[in-house]
Amino acid sequence: MGVQIEADVSEVVGPVPRRLFGSFVEHMGRAVYTGIHEPGHSTSDDRGFRGDVLGLVRELGPTVVRYPGGNFVSAHRWEDGVGPVERRPARLDPAWHSVEPNRFGLHEFAAWAEAAGTEVMYAVNLGTRGIQEAADVLEYCNHPGGTELSERRRSNGADRPFGFRLWCLGNEMDGPWQVGHKTADEYGRLAAETARVMRMIDPGVELIVAGSSNSEMPTFGYWERVVLEHTAALADHISLHAYYQEHDGDVASYLASATGLDAYIRTTAGIIDEVLAKAGLDKKIGISVDEWNVWDQRRWNDVEQHELIAGGWREHPPIIEDDYTVTDAVVVGSLLGSLLRNVDRVTMANQAQLVNVIAPIRTEPGGPAWRQTTFYPFSLAAALANGNSLRLEVTGDTVHTGLHGRVDVVDAAATLDEDGRGALFLTNRATESATEVRVRVRGARLAPDGTWTVSVPDGHTRHSTNSAHAEPVRPVPLHEVTAEHDPEGTIITAILPPLSWTALRLATVVVRDA
Repeated sequence: MGVQIEADVSEVVGPVPRRLFGSFVEHMGRAVYTGIHEPGHSTSDDRGFRGDVLGLVRELGPTVVRYPGGNFVSAHRWEDGVGPVERRPARLDPAWHSVEPNRFGLHEFAAWAEAAGTEVMYAVNLGTRGIQEAADVLEYCNHPGGTELSERRRSNGADRPFGFRLWCLGNEMDGPWQVGHKTADEYGRLAAETARVMRMIDPGVELIVAGSSNSEMPTFGYWERVVLEHTAALADHISLHAYYQEHDGDVASYLASATGLDAYIRTTAGIIDEVLAKAGLDKKIGISVDEWNVWDQRRWNDVEQHELIAGGWREHPPIIEDDYTVTDAVVVGSLLGSLLRNVDRVTMANQAQLVNVIAPIRTEPGGPAWRQTTFYPFSLAAALANGNSLRLEVTGDTVHTGLHGRVDVVDAAATLDEDGRGALFLTNRATESATEVRVRVRGARLAPDGTWTVSVPDGHTRHSTNSAHAEPVRPVPLHEVTAEHDPEGTIITAILPPLSWTALRLATVVVRDA
């Protein structure tokens, strides 16, 4: 039977926000030290920024990077990371049982983000700190001059304000693992008062309040309602965090993770609408999926966390440096498809994280940097998905999953811009067989202008990974793809390999008069 996909260029979900392709750098493990920053490395510049990593970051294409945490931020003192490096104090980081040397801080990250060509999303500490400290760091970063804090920034080398627009009000405050964990009412009140002061200082900021840490939290739903009741008039976005993993060999459910993310997003959107209607507010609050990825949390909970503590207090110990497989890459591709399908509600998203820590980029201290398998779906989607996300109707073959019931065997998303450049993203969830897909696009004459498929390479398995020594898992062209045209538009037919993620770049076919 195969799969049939129907699209009409006049039926759109909404514009694709460029902030959808964000990432995350936390002071955790080797994300910063020996990740993006390693003075003395053969590729590093005079600021200690690893050139090989910067090159890969630019290739990956993140548009916004969240910083400095994460759990780290809930005990962080931003002042520790400014001023002369030799005078900065080392501190214990309780979140990750590490010693934070503060050799890399606010100014260094602003400079690194500029070098990488990415916007900064800055998170403030609402765990051990609060309103005053958030106001102080905003004034330090964004006020031009003439005050003690803004002049301190200038004396520390940044004459012009950083001008950060995106500000996270704390991180995962619903989680009992969080330093300064709060009830929904406690956090909502604190977030609201912090937001009021921050808007007084800089009315141009966009504020993200902390939503649930995951959809399985016992307070999910209740947390969002209470927090938004306090902050709906002040917040621009509410966060949503989502991580996925394979449980007990149930690869079918793992490959259907995007179905779970779709539901999580739509449930959160419904709560936003409910609270706004109840409050009589005519505004939009976006969903910021500012932590999402695939992550083997069982290994972290059962093994790595205990090893970390047993190892004592150290600077940048390796933490959750997962080796990503072909299967992981395919799931990441499908999660990107979920984000694209929900751009009417999702205003930004950040894959967690960027380097070494459950990341698409890995490094060795003093050695090479390389692309993990998950690098490719992100880089291709960030490069190709522009314009509007198209509404798709998918019918045909399905697969059974333990967690999600029956789901479409092919997960799909598509975009088209005003210049007639399009993209089609297809995940084949069938692990043993190829799947034929027939895509009907009404209202446009399109043709494939480049294809990329991530699947199991010859001689490998779905568990194959990339390493410092070899990158066997990388995109290859999809040869079995054709396009036909009729008065209604375009019919694209493709044969998708088993367990694969495919991106097709589409170009408008120019019809010339005879």
